[in-house]
Amino acid sequence: MRGTEPEGHGPVRYGPPLPDDGLPVLPELSDVLAAAAGRAAGEPVGGGTALLTAACGYWERRGLAAGPERAVAAPGAPALLLALTAALGGDVLVPRPCAAWWAPYARLLGRPVFHVPTAAECGGVPDPYALLETVRRVRAEGGDPRLLVLSVADDPTATVAPPELLHETVEAATGEGLHLVSDETWRDTLHAAHDTVLLSPAEMLHDRVTVVTDLAGALLPPGWPAAVARFPEGAAGDGLHARVLDVLTALDARVAGPVAAAAAYALDEPEPLGRHVDAVVRLHARVAGAAHHAVVAAGALCPPPQAGRHLYVDLGPLRSGLAAHGVSDAQELEDFLAARLGMPAPGGHRFGDDLDALRVRLSTGPLLGGTDAERAQCLDAPAPLELPPVARALTTLKSVFDDLRDDAHRREPPR
Repeated sequence: MRGTEPEGHGPVRYGPPLPDDGLPVLPELSDVLAAAAGRAAGEPVGGGTALLTAACGYWERRGLAAGPERAVAAPGAPALLLALTAALGGDVLVPRPCAAWWAPYARLLGRPVFHVPTAAECGGVPDPYALLETVRRVRAEGGDPRLLVLSVADDPTATVAPPELLHETVEAATGEGLHLVSDETWRDTLHAAHDTVLLSPAEMLHDRVTVVTDLAGALLPPGWPAAVARFPEGAAGDGLHARVLDVLTALDARVAGPVAAAAAYALDEPEPLGRHVDAVVRLHARVAGAAHHAVVAAGALCPPPQAGRHLYVDLGPLRSGLAAHGVSDAQELEDFLAARLGMPAPGGHRFGDDLDALRVRLSTGPLLGGTDAERAQCLDAPAPLELPPVARALTTLKSVFDDLRDDAHRREPPR
Protein backbone atom coordinates (compact mmCIF):
# COMPACT_ATOMS: atom_id res chain seq x y z
CA MET A 1 0.00 0.00 0.00
CA ARG A 2 1.42 3.36 -1.02
CA GLY A 3 1.62 6.40 1.21
CA THR A 4 0.89 8.78 -1.67
CA GLU A 5 -1.71 9.14 -4.38
CA PRO A 6 -0.87 7.20 -7.58
CA GLU A 7 -0.89 10.42 -9.59
CA GLY A 8 1.21 13.38 -8.61
CA HIS A 9 2.77 11.95 -5.43
CA GLY A 10 0.44 13.61 -2.95
CA PRO A 11 1.30 14.20 0.72
CA VAL A 12 2.68 11.28 2.72
CA ARG A 13 0.41 10.77 5.71
CA TYR A 14 2.07 7.83 7.41
CA GLY A 15 5.38 6.08 7.45
CA PRO A 16 6.89 2.61 7.73
CA PRO A 17 7.13 0.88 11.13
CA LEU A 18 10.28 0.63 13.21
CA PRO A 19 12.87 -1.70 11.66
CA ASP A 20 12.23 -5.22 12.96
CA ASP A 21 15.12 -7.39 14.16
CA GLY A 22 13.75 -10.27 12.07
CA LEU A 23 14.53 -12.82 14.78
CA PRO A 24 12.42 -15.31 16.76
CA VAL A 25 11.21 -14.23 20.20
CA LEU A 26 13.52 -15.00 23.11
CA PRO A 27 12.04 -18.09 24.88
CA GLU A 28 12.33 -16.50 28.34
CA LEU A 29 10.21 -13.57 27.15
CA SER A 30 7.62 -15.93 25.68
CA ASP A 31 7.48 -17.81 28.97
CA VAL A 32 6.77 -14.61 30.95
CA LEU A 33 4.05 -13.57 28.50
CA ALA A 34 2.46 -17.03 28.60
CA ALA A 35 2.53 -17.12 32.40
CA ALA A 36 0.63 -13.81 32.50
CA ALA A 37 -1.90 -14.77 29.84
CA GLY A 38 -4.44 -15.84 32.44
CA ARG A 39 -4.57 -12.40 34.08
CA ALA A 40 -8.12 -11.07 33.74
CA ALA A 41 -7.49 -7.65 35.30
CA GLY A 42 -6.32 -4.91 32.98
CA GLU A 43 -3.17 -2.87 33.48
CA PRO A 44 -3.92 0.63 34.87
CA VAL A 45 -3.74 3.52 32.43
CA GLY A 46 -0.18 4.81 32.63
CA GLY A 47 1.19 1.48 33.83
CA GLY A 48 1.10 -0.56 37.02
CA THR A 49 3.58 -0.44 39.88
CA ALA A 50 5.73 -3.35 38.68
CA LEU A 51 6.13 -1.95 35.18
CA LEU A 52 6.89 1.62 36.30
CA THR A 53 9.34 0.43 38.97
CA ALA A 54 11.16 -1.64 36.35
CA ALA A 55 11.26 1.37 34.02
CA CYS A 56 12.81 3.52 36.74
CA GLY A 57 15.47 0.88 37.39
CA TYR A 58 16.23 0.80 33.66
CA TRP A 59 16.73 4.59 33.56
CA GLU A 60 18.73 4.66 36.79
CA ARG A 61 21.25 2.21 35.31
CA ARG A 62 21.71 4.79 32.54
CA GLY A 63 22.23 7.73 34.86
CA LEU A 64 18.63 9.04 34.69
CA ALA A 65 17.22 8.58 38.16
CA ALA A 66 13.43 8.87 38.52
CA GLY A 67 10.67 7.58 40.77
CA PRO A 68 7.48 5.87 39.53
CA GLU A 69 5.58 9.15 40.05
CA ARG A 70 7.61 10.58 37.14
CA ALA A 71 7.01 7.66 34.77
CA VAL A 72 4.23 6.57 32.44
CA ALA A 73 3.75 3.51 30.25
CA ALA A 74 1.63 3.21 27.10
CA PRO A 75 1.01 0.72 24.27
CA GLY A 76 3.81 2.06 22.08
CA ALA A 77 5.72 5.32 21.74
CA PRO A 78 3.21 6.83 19.28
CA ALA A 79 0.55 6.95 22.02
CA LEU A 80 3.01 8.74 24.31
CA LEU A 81 4.01 11.27 21.67
CA LEU A 82 0.36 11.93 20.83
CA ALA A 83 -0.40 12.54 24.52
CA LEU A 84 2.67 14.76 24.99
CA THR A 85 1.85 16.83 21.90
CA ALA A 86 -1.74 17.28 23.05
CA ALA A 87 -0.63 18.20 26.58
CA LEU A 88 2.06 20.69 25.60
CA GLY A 89 0.15 22.51 22.86
CA GLY A 90 1.74 24.80 20.30
CA ASP A 91 3.72 24.03 17.16
CA VAL A 92 6.14 21.11 16.84
CA LEU A 93 9.74 21.17 15.61
CA VAL A 94 11.47 18.02 14.33
CA PRO A 95 14.77 17.33 12.54
CA ARG A 96 14.91 16.72 8.80
CA PRO A 97 14.88 13.74 8.31
CA CYS A 98 13.19 12.25 11.37
CA ALA A 99 11.43 9.09 12.48
CA ALA A 100 8.42 8.51 10.24
CA TRP A 101 5.95 8.29 13.11
CA TRP A 102 6.67 11.66 14.74
CA ALA A 103 4.90 14.15 12.46
CA PRO A 104 1.58 12.33 11.81
CA TYR A 105 0.51 12.61 15.45
CA ALA A 106 0.99 16.36 15.50
CA ARG A 107 -0.95 16.66 12.26
CA LEU A 108 -3.70 14.48 13.72
CA LEU A 109 -4.08 17.11 16.44
CA GLY A 110 -4.02 19.93 13.89
CA ARG A 111 -0.60 21.13 15.05
CA PRO A 112 1.84 22.57 12.50
CA VAL A 113 5.10 20.63 12.14
CA PHE A 114 8.31 22.39 11.09
CA HIS A 115 11.34 20.43 9.93
CA VAL A 116 14.76 21.77 10.92
CA PRO A 117 17.94 20.81 9.01
CA THR A 118 20.43 18.61 10.83
CA ALA A 119 24.18 19.00 11.03
CA ALA A 120 26.34 17.40 8.36
CA GLU A 121 27.85 14.77 10.66
CA CYS A 122 24.66 13.17 11.97
CA GLY A 123 20.88 13.12 11.98
CA GLY A 124 18.35 13.12 14.78
CA VAL A 125 19.41 16.44 16.34
CA PRO A 126 18.76 19.78 14.60
CA ASP A 127 21.64 22.09 13.81
CA PRO A 128 21.50 24.70 16.63
CA TYR A 129 21.75 27.71 14.30
CA ALA A 130 19.10 26.30 11.98
CA LEU A 131 16.91 25.69 15.04
CA LEU A 132 17.21 29.31 16.18
CA GLU A 133 16.45 30.59 12.69
CA THR A 134 13.42 28.30 12.35
CA VAL A 135 12.01 29.39 15.71
CA ARG A 136 12.53 33.05 14.76
CA ARG A 137 10.80 32.58 11.41
CA VAL A 138 7.86 30.62 12.85
CA ARG A 139 7.24 33.26 15.51
CA ALA A 140 7.53 36.06 12.97
CA GLU A 141 4.80 34.34 10.98
CA GLY A 142 2.52 34.13 14.03
CA GLY A 143 3.36 30.58 15.07
CA ASP A 144 3.88 29.26 18.59
CA PRO A 145 6.75 26.72 18.70
CA ARG A 146 6.77 24.84 22.00
CA LEU A 147 7.97 21.29 21.41
CA LEU A 148 11.18 19.93 19.89
CA VAL A 149 11.37 16.18 19.25
CA LEU A 150 14.85 14.74 18.70
CA SER A 151 16.75 11.46 18.92
CA VAL A 152 20.40 11.06 19.85
CA ALA A 153 20.49 7.53 18.39
CA ASP A 154 18.54 8.16 15.24
CA ASP A 155 16.00 6.55 12.99
CA PRO A 156 16.28 6.92 10.01
CA THR A 157 19.98 7.86 9.69
CA ALA A 158 21.36 5.27 12.19
CA THR A 159 23.80 7.90 13.48
CA VAL A 160 24.58 9.03 17.03
CA ALA A 161 24.82 12.74 17.73
CA PRO A 162 28.11 13.81 19.37
CA PRO A 163 27.74 15.33 22.87
CA GLU A 164 29.11 18.72 21.83
CA LEU A 165 26.49 19.15 19.10
CA LEU A 166 23.73 17.93 21.41
CA HIS A 167 24.83 20.41 24.07
CA GLU A 168 24.66 23.33 21.61
CA THR A 169 21.22 22.29 20.38
CA VAL A 170 19.88 21.82 23.92
CA GLU A 171 21.22 25.26 24.85
CA ALA A 172 19.52 26.82 21.84
CA ALA A 173 16.23 25.07 22.60
CA THR A 174 16.39 26.11 26.26
CA GLY A 175 17.00 29.71 25.32
CA GLU A 176 13.85 29.66 23.21
CA GLY A 177 11.73 28.06 25.95
CA LEU A 178 11.10 24.81 24.10
CA HIS A 179 10.22 21.54 25.77
CA LEU A 180 12.27 18.60 24.47
CA VAL A 181 11.05 15.08 23.86
CA SER A 182 14.04 12.76 23.53
CA ASP A 183 13.17 9.58 21.65
CA GLU A 184 15.67 7.06 23.05
CA THR A 185 14.23 3.96 21.42
CA TRP A 186 17.59 3.00 19.85
CA ARG A 187 19.99 3.90 22.66
CA ASP A 188 20.61 0.22 23.53
CA THR A 189 21.58 -0.73 19.97
CA LEU A 190 24.95 1.01 19.65
CA HIS A 191 27.16 -0.92 17.25
CA ALA A 192 30.36 0.03 19.07
CA ALA A 193 29.21 0.85 22.59
CA HIS A 194 32.75 1.30 23.94
CA ASP A 195 33.71 3.74 21.19
CA THR A 196 30.48 5.76 20.93
CA VAL A 197 29.50 8.35 23.52
CA LEU A 198 25.74 8.66 23.87
CA LEU A 199 24.32 11.30 26.18
CA SER A 200 20.66 11.94 26.82
CA PRO A 201 19.43 15.55 26.73
CA ALA A 202 17.86 14.74 30.11
CA GLU A 203 21.39 14.52 31.55
CA MET A 204 22.01 18.11 30.44
CA LEU A 205 18.64 19.67 31.19
CA HIS A 206 16.70 18.34 34.16
CA ASP A 207 13.48 20.34 34.00
CA ARG A 208 12.52 20.53 30.30
CA VAL A 209 13.19 17.06 28.80
CA THR A 210 10.80 14.11 28.61
CA VAL A 211 12.44 10.83 27.61
CA VAL A 212 10.42 8.35 25.54
CA THR A 213 11.59 4.79 24.90
CA ASP A 214 9.74 2.28 22.74
CA LEU A 215 10.71 -1.18 23.93
CA ALA A 216 10.55 -2.46 20.34
CA GLY A 217 13.95 -0.83 19.84
CA ALA A 218 15.90 -3.48 21.77
CA LEU A 219 13.87 -5.21 24.47
CA LEU A 220 10.56 -6.50 23.05
CA PRO A 221 9.21 -7.78 19.74
CA PRO A 222 7.39 -5.04 17.79
CA GLY A 223 4.14 -7.02 17.97
CA TRP A 224 4.07 -6.56 21.77
CA PRO A 225 3.53 -2.79 21.97
CA ALA A 226 4.92 -1.11 25.09
CA ALA A 227 6.77 2.14 25.70
CA VAL A 228 7.72 4.22 28.73
CA ALA A 229 8.22 7.92 29.34
CA ARG A 230 10.28 9.66 32.03
CA PHE A 231 9.14 13.16 32.98
CA PRO A 232 11.36 16.03 34.16
CA GLU A 233 11.76 17.25 37.70
CA GLY A 234 9.75 20.06 39.24
CA ALA A 235 6.26 21.48 39.11
CA ALA A 236 6.24 21.78 35.31
CA GLY A 237 7.13 18.10 34.96
CA ASP A 238 4.47 17.13 37.48
CA GLY A 239 1.85 19.09 35.59
CA LEU A 240 2.87 17.59 32.27
CA HIS A 241 2.75 14.08 33.78
CA ALA A 242 -0.80 14.69 34.98
CA ARG A 243 -1.97 16.10 31.62
CA VAL A 244 -0.43 13.17 29.71
CA LEU A 245 -2.24 10.73 32.01
CA ASP A 246 -5.48 12.60 31.26
CA VAL A 247 -4.95 12.12 27.52
CA LEU A 248 -4.02 8.45 27.87
CA THR A 249 -7.11 7.94 30.04
CA ALA A 250 -9.32 9.56 27.41
CA LEU A 251 -7.82 7.22 24.83
CA ASP A 252 -7.98 4.22 27.21
CA ALA A 253 -4.37 3.64 26.10
CA ARG A 254 -3.35 0.71 28.30
CA VAL A 255 -0.51 -1.75 27.96
CA ALA A 256 -2.03 -5.23 27.70
CA GLY A 257 -1.56 -7.17 30.95
CA PRO A 258 0.59 -9.99 29.55
CA VAL A 259 2.67 -7.51 27.57
CA ALA A 260 3.15 -5.42 30.71
CA ALA A 261 4.54 -8.47 32.50
CA ALA A 262 6.97 -9.12 29.65
CA ALA A 263 7.91 -5.44 29.54
CA ALA A 264 8.67 -5.36 33.27
CA TYR A 265 10.82 -8.47 32.87
CA ALA A 266 12.66 -6.91 29.91
CA LEU A 267 13.23 -3.57 31.68
CA ASP A 268 14.80 -5.43 34.61
CA GLU A 269 17.37 -6.68 32.05
CA PRO A 270 17.97 -10.18 33.43
CA GLU A 271 21.03 -12.05 32.21
CA PRO A 272 19.34 -14.12 29.45
CA LEU A 273 17.82 -10.99 27.93
CA GLY A 274 21.10 -9.07 28.22
CA ARG A 275 22.98 -11.77 26.34
CA HIS A 276 20.27 -11.87 23.69
CA VAL A 277 20.27 -8.10 23.18
CA ASP A 278 24.06 -8.05 22.87
CA ALA A 279 23.97 -10.84 20.30
CA VAL A 280 21.23 -9.14 18.27
CA VAL A 281 23.12 -5.84 18.24
CA ARG A 282 26.36 -7.56 17.13
CA LEU A 283 24.54 -9.38 14.34
CA HIS A 284 22.83 -6.31 12.94
CA ALA A 285 25.99 -4.23 13.27
CA ARG A 286 27.88 -6.74 11.11
CA VAL A 287 25.13 -6.90 8.50
CA ALA A 288 24.75 -3.12 8.47
CA GLY A 289 28.51 -2.75 8.01
CA ALA A 290 28.49 -5.10 5.02
CA ALA A 291 25.49 -3.33 3.48
CA HIS A 292 27.15 0.04 4.03
CA HIS A 293 30.29 -1.15 2.26
CA ALA A 294 28.24 -2.37 -0.70
CA VAL A 295 26.28 0.85 -1.25
CA VAL A 296 29.26 3.16 -0.76
CA ALA A 297 31.42 1.08 -3.11
CA ALA A 298 28.73 1.60 -5.76
CA GLY A 299 28.99 5.38 -5.41
CA ALA A 300 26.03 6.10 -3.14
CA LEU A 301 26.39 8.26 -0.04
CA CYS A 302 25.62 6.82 3.37
CA PRO A 303 26.74 7.76 6.90
CA PRO A 304 28.37 4.80 8.66
CA PRO A 305 25.60 3.17 10.72
CA GLN A 306 26.27 3.51 14.45
CA ALA A 307 23.01 2.25 15.98
CA GLY A 308 19.82 0.45 15.13
CA ARG A 309 18.96 -1.99 12.38
CA HIS A 310 19.03 0.22 9.33
CA LEU A 311 21.04 2.62 7.18
CA TYR A 312 20.10 5.75 5.26
CA VAL A 313 21.31 5.83 1.68
CA ASP A 314 21.53 8.83 -0.65
CA LEU A 315 21.55 7.75 -4.30
CA GLY A 316 21.92 11.30 -5.61
CA PRO A 317 25.30 10.50 -7.20
CA LEU A 318 23.57 7.73 -9.18
CA ARG A 319 20.72 9.92 -10.38
CA SER A 320 21.58 9.60 -14.05
CA GLY A 321 21.58 5.80 -13.84
CA LEU A 322 18.24 5.84 -12.03
CA ALA A 323 16.79 8.17 -14.65
CA ALA A 324 17.32 5.41 -17.21
CA HIS A 325 14.80 3.37 -15.18
CA GLY A 326 12.30 6.23 -14.91
CA VAL A 327 13.25 7.07 -11.32
CA SER A 328 13.37 10.77 -10.52
CA ASP A 329 12.07 11.09 -6.94
CA ALA A 330 12.01 9.27 -3.62
CA GLN A 331 8.65 7.55 -4.19
CA GLU A 332 9.77 6.16 -7.53
CA LEU A 333 13.07 5.13 -5.93
CA GLU A 334 11.18 3.34 -3.15
CA ASP A 335 9.10 1.39 -5.66
CA PHE A 336 12.12 0.58 -7.85
CA LEU A 337 14.38 -0.66 -5.05
CA ALA A 338 11.62 -2.60 -3.28
CA ALA A 339 11.01 -4.51 -6.51
CA ARG A 340 14.71 -5.07 -7.25
CA LEU A 341 15.77 -5.99 -3.72
CA GLY A 342 12.65 -7.89 -2.73
CA MET A 343 12.43 -5.97 0.56
CA PRO A 344 10.94 -2.69 1.79
CA ALA A 345 12.97 0.41 0.90
CA PRO A 346 10.96 3.37 2.22
CA GLY A 347 11.89 6.64 0.56
CA GLY A 348 13.24 9.64 2.42
CA HIS A 349 9.99 11.55 1.86
CA ARG A 350 8.43 9.29 4.50
CA PHE A 351 10.91 10.72 7.02
CA GLY A 352 10.29 14.37 6.15
CA ASP A 353 13.06 14.57 3.55
CA ASP A 354 12.53 16.29 0.20
CA LEU A 355 10.64 14.21 -2.33
CA ASP A 356 13.20 15.14 -5.00
CA ALA A 357 16.08 13.79 -2.90
CA LEU A 358 16.91 10.20 -3.86
CA ARG A 359 17.19 8.77 -0.33
CA VAL A 360 15.95 5.55 1.22
CA ARG A 361 16.12 3.73 4.53
CA LEU A 362 17.27 0.13 4.19
CA SER A 363 16.71 -2.25 7.12
CA THR A 364 19.02 -5.13 7.98
CA GLY A 365 16.30 -7.52 9.23
CA PRO A 366 15.19 -8.64 5.74
CA LEU A 367 18.83 -9.54 4.92
CA LEU A 368 18.90 -12.31 7.55
CA GLY A 369 16.88 -14.91 5.66
CA GLY A 370 13.34 -15.85 4.81
CA THR A 371 12.40 -18.21 7.65
CA ASP A 372 12.60 -18.23 11.44
CA ALA A 373 15.07 -21.11 11.27
CA GLU A 374 17.40 -19.21 8.92
CA ARG A 375 17.25 -16.07 11.02
CA ALA A 376 17.80 -17.96 14.28
CA GLN A 377 20.86 -19.59 12.75
CA CYS A 378 22.28 -16.11 12.07
CA LEU A 379 22.17 -15.27 15.76
CA ASP A 380 24.31 -18.26 16.76
CA ALA A 381 26.69 -18.39 13.80
CA PRO A 382 30.32 -17.30 14.32
CA ALA A 383 30.36 -15.96 10.73
CA PRO A 384 26.76 -14.93 9.94
CA LEU A 385 27.72 -13.08 6.75
CA GLU A 386 28.86 -16.38 5.25
CA LEU A 387 25.55 -18.15 5.79
CA PRO A 388 23.87 -18.78 2.42
CA PRO A 389 20.69 -16.71 3.01
CA VAL A 390 22.67 -13.69 4.25
CA ALA A 391 25.33 -14.02 1.57
CA ARG A 392 22.64 -14.20 -1.14
CA ALA A 393 20.84 -11.14 0.20
CA LEU A 394 24.03 -9.10 0.39
CA THR A 395 25.04 -10.25 -3.10
CA THR A 396 21.67 -9.08 -4.43
CA LEU A 397 22.09 -5.74 -2.70
CA LYS A 398 25.58 -5.30 -4.12
CA SER A 399 24.47 -6.34 -7.60
CA VAL A 400 21.55 -3.88 -7.69
CA PHE A 401 23.73 -0.97 -6.58
CA ASP A 402 26.63 -1.94 -8.85
CA ASP A 403 24.24 -2.04 -11.80
CA LEU A 404 23.06 1.47 -10.96
CA ARG A 405 26.67 2.65 -10.75
CA ASP A 406 27.37 1.14 -14.18
CA ASP A 407 24.23 2.72 -15.62
CA ALA A 408 25.30 6.11 -14.25
CA HIS A 409 28.79 5.75 -15.73
CA ARG A 410 27.38 4.87 -19.14
CA ARG A 411 25.29 8.06 -19.13
CA GLU A 412 28.18 10.34 -18.20
CA PRO A 413 29.20 12.68 -21.02
CA PRO A 414 32.62 11.91 -22.51
CA ARG A 415 35.47 13.98 -21.12
